[in-house]
Amino acid sequence: MDRSGASRGRRSRDGALSREPSLHQLRLFLVLAEELHFGRAAQRLFLTQPALSQQIRALEDRLDISLVQRSSRRVDLTAAGRALVSEARGVVAAMDRFRKMAATRARQVRGHLRIGAIGGEAFMPYVNAILTELSARHPGITVEIRSLDFVEQTYVLHHREVDAAFLRPPLPPGVRSLHLATGPRVACLPADDPLVAQAPLTLAQLSDHVVVDVPIPELREWWDYWTVNPRPDGRPVRYGPVAGDMDALLSAVARGQAIAFLPAEARHDYSRRGVAYVDVTDLPLSTSALVWLTDHDHPPVAALLQAARAAIQRD
Repeated sequence: MDRSGASRGRRSRDGALSREPSLHQLRLFLVLAEELHFGRAAQRLFLTQPALSQQIRALEDRLDISLVQRSSRRVDLTAAGRALVSEARGVVAAMDRFRKMAATRARQVRGHLRIGAIGGEAFMPYVNAILTELSARHPGITVEIRSLDFVEQTYVLHHREVDAAFLRPPLPPGVRSLHLATGPRVACLPADDPLVAQAPLTLAQLSDHVVVDVPIPELREWWDYWTVNPRPDGRPVRYGPVAGDMDALLSAVARGQAIAFLPAEARHDYSRRGVAYVDVTDLPLSTSALVWLTDHDHPPVAALLQAARAAIQRD
């Protein structure tokens, strides 16, 4: 079969004949190579049989070779056609990967995220997993972590000082949240307290101990939860020195002024001289959450939430 009549080829902008096959034609050829039947191949491709035949002839003209041997009953690939099947598959697969990558890049979000984190939340495994997922999905998003003290958690979101925050419930009003993890709490006692040697303890054994307090009324509900106030027997907690952050709290404990209750991870995150952490058998569990404002319209926040949900489901 003579394919030297290249006049059927498309001309490029400079007038030269284009000899490159189209990706569409390669896809049609691969389907025909699988079916070896114009009718079945055309049906799979939602084309008429003459239209498919015309496209294959155009591909042969562009390549200047015969790809198929036609007869009234069946289609056979020529030696050249059989040799080019694997190459055509490689070209189509490469272009599919290219388009997928381009589509992924088009969907990627760019911008800057300011994320608050109370206590040691920034170092928790679930936070690391979320931020790693976010970076993999959207490398164009930069992340700034801001450490929050007890008071800052009440206003940083509403003041738009951060876009989202990793907090420990109870949460401030007017926010949305995604639950991340649940874990035990521990009592934080002076290292020389006689009760340390009796661990694990009960809340009743700690009922006479003064507890560190927080500096503003807006934190009362949150701190009453953390101090278990009132206790299961109805007795109110006796509050003592005020602390606005973890260092001040641990300093008060180390000096024997009061005790506190913290997430169990504090054993590793806040190891301090003069401070001991003990298990309390009837101390309620604590939870952690990713928090954002309901009306916050910021694409990187949406990307963060998607990454968080994916990381949680994987765990």
